[in-house]
Amino acid sequence: MKYRLLTLLTMLIPFLTIAQEKGLDEKVNDAFMPFATWWEATVLTSIPIAGYNIPIVLILLIVGATFFTIYFKFPGISKFPLAINVVRGKYEEIEKYGLEKVQLHMTEDGDIPDTIRDESEEGEVSHFQALATAVSGTVGLGNIAGVAVAIALGGPGATFWMIICGLIGMSTKFVECTLGVKYRDVGPDGTVYGGPMYYLSRGLSESNFKILGKILAGLFAILCVGASFGGGNAFQSNQAAVQLTSMFNLEGGATGVVIGVILAILVGIVIIGGIKKIASVTEKIVPFMAGIYVLASLVIIFSNIKYIGDAFGMIFAGAFSPDAAIGGIVGVIIVGFQRAAFSNEAGAGSAAIAHSAVKTRYPASEGIVALLEPFIDTVVICTMTALVIIFFNMDAGAFDYGNGIGSTVMLNESGAYVGGVDLTSMAYDSVIPGFRYVLTIAIILFAFSTMISWSYYGLQSWKYLFGRGKTADIVYKVLFLMFVVIGAAATLDAVIKFSDAMILALVFPNMIGLLILFPKVKKSFDRYLTAIKKVY
Repeated sequence: MKYRLLTLLTMLIPFLTIAQEKGLDEKVNDAFMPFATWWEATVLTSIPIAGYNIPIVLILLIVGATFFTIYFKFPGISKFPLAINVVRGKYEEIEKYGLEKVQLHMTEDGDIPDTIRDESEEGEVSHFQALATAVSGTVGLGNIAGVAVAIALGGPGATFWMIICGLIGMSTKFVECTLGVKYRDVGPDGTVYGGPMYYLSRGLSESNFKILGKILAGLFAILCVGASFGGGNAFQSNQAAVQLTSMFNLEGGATGVVIGVILAILVGIVIIGGIKKIASVTEKIVPFMAGIYVLASLVIIFSNIKYIGDAFGMIFAGAFSPDAAIGGIVGVIIVGFQRAAFSNEAGAGSAAIAHSAVKTRYPASEGIVALLEPFIDTVVICTMTALVIIFFNMDAGAFDYGNGIGSTVMLNESGAYVGGVDLTSMAYDSVIPGFRYVLTIAIILFAFSTMISWSYYGLQSWKYLFGRGKTADIVYKVLFLMFVVIGAAATLDAVIKFSDAMILALVFPNMIGLLILFPKVKKSFDRYLTAIKKVY
């Protein structure tokens, strides 16, 4: 095992040496960009449909999410109240002890005593902690920088398709996180190992697809490690570095590297502690940072309330716009779904890794909790960001929709290209002067929480590939922290190419598995609903 890890490190030494010897941000980017460009082109391979080139991965994502939404009778709407009650802990007794034991100890009046004990309880974190950890992996710079990129390139109409992607993505999250708990593995010390790697290998083996299951599980684990380096890491450190550099007017060829090293040290302190430490940090950071961001968004939205009708009019009209400048109708759909998929990760399977660690005997209970994520992430927070940027452009006429290159858009006033977090910062600062300083803090917290959550996702995949020894853990964490530095030093264009492709690549093995295993989710769901009805 150690020899395999040493071989892998040896293969990476040339790339890492280039970054270290030259030391400058530009040199790091020069080394990183060719691979990022090639990987993006590979993952986003398209097929011509009705005159448009549509990425195969988006077709798989949309078809799968739509099917699950119809098959499970729109769970994002019909089971939304149930999800809130599960997070609140209303059904904690049956989830913790099991239906039979709860019924055995119930009083004649139907009360459940506090004296039930069960030493075989599995899991490491509560429903809320699992949700907070998973949300911290999705609610982040995809909501701040990603939405800005979507609107700049796809126009206001991209917002509509982001919302649609979020709504149907709730069903996909429900399916993958239910399977994550159902097929998780619990070690002798109580440590939980779960995620698509396990439900693909074990679940498909049960369904007489053993070889396919092993192939898909191994492929997912490899891609998830890469995604943890990219979307869950490099993109986050990149945007945090951009915001800090802009706010403090930092200069120098190694500014990004320096910021990256500082971030890497802070992230390293937390990820050494494992999922319990990560959950304890994210359950505090996520509500705080989301609260600040949502409050500021609401202030701006209400201050522009007279334009709310115009803004939504632009969103709906733009969703079906044939405007060639932003790629026509299909172009807007592609931009919207691509950015939403990067933001909420529904279909990628990553969140199932965090949800697998929950304390419950009913897998579907956590699937129900998980469907809240795309709603919080995309339907609520992404829409708020979109409205703020649309209001900003209505007032200032800062840029023309579709007038962008890669992940940046050209400002009309100066002719300079800005992208991602810079554009969002300008929009918020135009209404709340000085808010860019608060936004910088929020961005750093968003980036920090996303990185530590994704470090757990990547580590679980790494363990699946290389074993659960301490040496394997250390090697992964060192590589993860190196990508914090690489991300901070590289340009947004290079980082977002790599990050987008890595997140979307997860859809291939994961969605294929989900489309085979969904009947097992139905059985788990029915079992959970039956247990609730018998007790409550």
